[in-house]
Amino acid sequence: MTKFVKKSDILSNWFEIDAKNAVVGRLATIISKIIRGKNKNTYSPHVDDGDFVIVKNIEKVQFTGKKFQNKKYYRHTGYPGGIKETTPEKLSLKKPGESLKLAVKRMLPGGVLGRKQLAKLKIYVGESHPHASQKPTVIDLAKLNTKNLIRN
Repeated sequence: MTKFVKKSDILSNWFEIDAKNAVVGRLATIISKIIRGKNKNTYSPHVDDGDFVIVKNIEKVQFTGKKFQNKKYYRHTGYPGGIKETTPEKLSLKKPGESLKLAVKRMLPGGVLGRKQLAKLKIYVGESHPHASQKPTVIDLAKLNTKNLIRN
């Protein structure tokens, strides 16, 4: 018999990640696993069992190769001929954390559950953030082995 976790039994933890010199795609995979709750043994794909993630120093995040200048992000205005494109270089000038947010968003399920899980991602420029009272657990990316993510 399969046991499902109840909404009242879900405990959300807070994690803090320093994005200094981190690669966007690799950082996004770690974040998406934590937000979805795949690091917990109570994981169920239809339940929002994930944790909150705070990302600081987003302005110091890296791209591999020449992706910072050459990668393209597309969106459509909804009008005929309304396709717009931008690069991470242009996007980081206006919205520094948007490249990481898009990468994480595309790793989450589409629909209501994915939007609810994406709201658990908090991105900040610089060292400070307003979530100190939640006492987040710091994740050191240099020591983190992706095969051995975070087990509670």
